[in-house]
Amino acid sequence: MKDRITLGQITSAVGIKGEVRVFPYTDSMERFSQIKTLQIEEQEYTIERVSYRKNMVVLKLEGITDRNLAEQQKGKKLYLNKEDMWEIPEDTYFVSDLLGMTVFNEKGETIGMLVDVIQNSAQGLYQVEMQSGYRFLIPAVKEFILSVCIEEKTMMVRLIEGLVEL
Repeated sequence: MKDRITLGQITSAVGIKGEVRVFPYTDSMERFSQIKTLQIEEQEYTIERVSYRKNMVVLKLEGITDRNLAEQQKGKKLYLNKEDMWEIPEDTYFVSDLLGMTVFNEKGETIGMLVDVIQNSAQGLYQVEMQSGYRFLIPAVKEFILSVCIEEKTMMVRLIEGLVEL
């Protein structure tokens, strides 16, 4: 799984010709037009056609030829091999690389572990779980995220005063 990126999740079948509706996990749905192949579980599929409807992606995948086959894919996640990924901007990270990171404050004290990334329209939020089980959110912006080291699986953050008692 470390060599793959989760692109989205199939939510339903569309029409009778085997198209699937996908909720995208990427910040730009149009990236699906740049992809030639993807995986559902361990099976690789060639993308025959891509279209967009509201905030969803509609895919026609080779080998999924009718509505019954498309409905069998409901709830499954779509993956892309990391070597097939597009370039991402500096200070941008894949969620899979962030999850499980040890989070430190500016003093080098361990705060907890990054357990979730919540993406909304304003900015992302990093959910950190402390050893006590208490969870809190940190905005994923430069004012609070001071450094990220993918290789060492660490993140240094500036906490909002009163947010957390260490």
